[in-house]
Amino acid sequence: MARRIRIAILLCILFGVVLYAIKDIRSRRERNTWERSVDVAIVIVHVDGTPAVDRSVLDAFTARTDVLGARLTAEMARYRTGSPLVPFRFHVKGPVSTASAVPPPPTGDGIVDLAKHSRAITKWAEDIDERGGIVESMYDSRIYVLAKKASAIDDAFVEGQSELGGRLGFVEVELDAGMVDLAEIVVAHELFHTLGATDKYDASGHVRHPEGYVEPNAVPLHPQRFAEIMARNRPTGPNQEAVPDTLDELGVGAATAEEIGWLKSK
Repeated sequence: MARRIRIAILLCILFGVVLYAIKDIRSRRERNTWERSVDVAIVIVHVDGTPAVDRSVLDAFTARTDVLGARLTAEMARYRTGSPLVPFRFHVKGPVSTASAVPPPPTGDGIVDLAKHSRAITKWAEDIDERGGIVESMYDSRIYVLAKKASAIDDAFVEGQSELGGRLGFVEVELDAGMVDLAEIVVAHELFHTLGATDKYDASGHVRHPEGYVEPNAVPLHPQRFAEIMARNRPTGPNQEAVPDTLDELGVGAATAEEIGWLKSK
């Protein structure tokens, strides 16, 4: 009898897990129907012991998030003509302090390694949410921006990672006034990963043609006016690229638009 009870309990737990997984998958896919705006939390995180970003720079970052939203709305309008929808509602939170940075990538690519890393990432995000009073269920995607003051010696950097088709993205940046727009572009890049978009650059980091070009049929082909959101850089000539300076240079190519549901699959 005790064995049967244990089996029954385990089956109930398994059934609950399966139901949750099905509900979560459906919820994530529903984002890509674009029948409503996608709510995105951009959470600014300060890791204890790192130099804090100036308040004026954080305010500038928050203000430019509205510009990012407008830019992405204009890009969606190119693919969904006449749609009144604002694709994204951005909610900037924080800064939230924490003692640790995002867990590093797994040392191996086995199932156990990946599962442990996924759990560590989830626990880290849950801790930030609790500290910042962020309600997970209110947002379709959450992008955590680990910002520290740019060094006066080293070149400022920005880098990101995220779950393809998931809900979490992470950006690490040395943030000063000159890095605000580039940080916003990387935030958008990681956000689009959570919606199912894939990178449009090769193993060497170079933009792939045609999918990494916003205007792949332009004559002349170079310089491109825009940097494709999943390629990051703007092609300026054969084998030449430039890091975009402002959000005005950000664009969404047809391949990416198709991946996230702005454009019907051919």
